[in-house]
Amino acid sequence: MALVSIRNVNKVYDGNVHAVKNVDLEIRDKEFMVFVGPSGCGKTTTLRMVAGLESITSGDILIGDTVVNQLPPMDRDIAMVFQNYALYPHMSVFHNMAFGLKMRKFDKAEIDKRVRDAAAILGIEDLLARKPRQLSGGQRQRVALGRAIVRHPQVFLFDEPLSNLDAKLRVQMRVELKKLHERLGTTAIYVTHDQVEAMTLGDRVVVMKDGVVQQVGEPLELYNTPANRFVAGFIGSPAMNFAEVTLSASGGKVWAEAPGLKIGLPEPVARRVGSRNGTKATVGVRPEDLHVAGPADPAELCFDVEVEVIEQLGSEIVLDTRAASNAFVASVEPTLRVRMHDRLRLAINPNRLHLFDAATEAAI
Repeated sequence: MALVSIRNVNKVYDGNVHAVKNVDLEIRDKEFMVFVGPSGCGKTTTLRMVAGLESITSGDILIGDTVVNQLPPMDRDIAMVFQNYALYPHMSVFHNMAFGLKMRKFDKAEIDKRVRDAAAILGIEDLLARKPRQLSGGQRQRVALGRAIVRHPQVFLFDEPLSNLDAKLRVQMRVELKKLHERLGTTAIYVTHDQVEAMTLGDRVVVMKDGVVQQVGEPLELYNTPANRFVAGFIGSPAMNFAEVTLSASGGKVWAEAPGLKIGLPEPVARRVGSRNGTKATVGVRPEDLHVAGPADPAELCFDVEVEVIEQLGSEIVLDTRAASNAFVASVEPTLRVRMHDRLRLAINPNRLHLFDAATEAAI
């Protein structure tokens, strides 16, 4: 078993900097778990504590049934892939991949077998005699992966391994990493600041902010039912639109009002609001849940905007618009004919509207 348990773990640096706060997680056997969040949120520090590269201030980390708090990295049966490939420039690809096994006194036949098996998995058999300087960025990344694979570890740890690659190669390597995980069936923990990587790679995703876990769930769970405003705004591209509103009740409906905006809340949301009449809240709606209003759209879900910027992306048009002081980004059909400064009427998908408490930012 390669279950990883992180139990109430804290990390406090000198100067009372509380970098990781009461993180309590279980990464299941053979699961691909992704930690995502902005710079300084504690995701890499958490990964480094699992690896043994950072000490733990309090709490426990278990790999399988073993508490590893005091174990050195080499005894934790983990393999780590860094943002920096850290290849030895004077060694061939073969010897870079074999180096860790040699340090552990594996015999030559076993080293040769493991290196060639890993090279076959990664499609780099013809590169084994080359030096790192003769490789592209993507090939170097495969070598770094191969160096980890030959270890046959219980747990793979990835620290933003794709951030040095160009956009096209990152997409390709994401697919290859997912296939690799499926083939190897090893527990993996992956750190990234890129929410697209998190959504496409993770079986489950941990969203962190300021050292605190905000939400843990499958990618679509985070996307469809975010726990708070931070998760809602961080997951999804383009980001969710937000508008600060005042709630009021009249005519048998609950309304969310702001300058240039008056939305009748759908019945399921209105029921959750309850007796919050006159209180402040935040309405959230994703760009893809806005469309140009038609005759069938209820008036209470529509509002007028002015188009400020048009981004024609081929498969869609992304409009930056404004309703009084509130900015809204809308993802609309590529067949729409629109020009800057045009006035449009947008409608909200009633089943996709989100509401957040203004004080706590928790989802209502």
